[in-house]
Amino acid sequence: MSRLSRKTIKKADALYVLRFLSFRSDLRQLARLKPATLRSIPGIGAAKEEKLAQWQKLAIFGSEIAWVGPMIFEDATRILELKGKIDNLEAQMEELIEQSPLATLLISIPGFGVVCAAEVGGEIGTMSRFDSESGLAIYLGMAPLDNSSGKYKGTKSPRQVNKRAKAAMMVAMGHHARIVDESKAYYMKKREEGKTYNQALRSLGRHLIRVIWSMVQNKRPYELKTKAIAI
Repeated sequence: MSRLSRKTIKKADALYVLRFLSFRSDLRQLARLKPATLRSIPGIGAAKEEKLAQWQKLAIFGSEIAWVGPMIFEDATRILELKGKIDNLEAQMEELIEQSPLATLLISIPGFGVVCAAEVGGEIGTMSRFDSESGLAIYLGMAPLDNSSGKYKGTKSPRQVNKRAKAAMMVAMGHHARIVDESKAYYMKKREEGKTYNQALRSLGRHLIRVIWSMVQNKRPYELKTKAIAI
């Protein structure tokens, strides 16, 4: 296998790297590709070509390349195929989101990508199922029950929790806390109070459920007080 510089190629799963690795079944040939050939690979422009040229200068192959190389080629090819299928599924989900007033509101919240908005919106179905925002919070797993006893302090999930919706909410909350200043401050406050990572995210989620409830009642998308950080 070739020796790679971490400074040369930082992300082995970057699309241009995967396309490069799947360009030849014999990886040793990759070290001899000419600049014009490198730039012919989709996603590789002048800057990426320069990085790969640096890799070519450092490439050293051991005896195991004969059997490891084909495995890397097959893995890179397979990952690209899966990424293509995922992109197609997300495109279909975007179309479905446009048909759902609830999902359309959810995706306006920073951190709620296509997958999370579709998952949460799909699992909720219709907001008419809930009499209050507290019921919605319980269903989405953002309102755990107190499970403290003696010196032990903890929580447990109510039986009514939708586990798939909760998992999607936790992913969305993780992104939301990183890119919205007010939410990040709220999350950090909860951590300083001694809450674990998951507990702090659920606290933030519980707060956001009130916002979502108001968004649905007023049919208004999420409004940021400050600009979200791009990720």
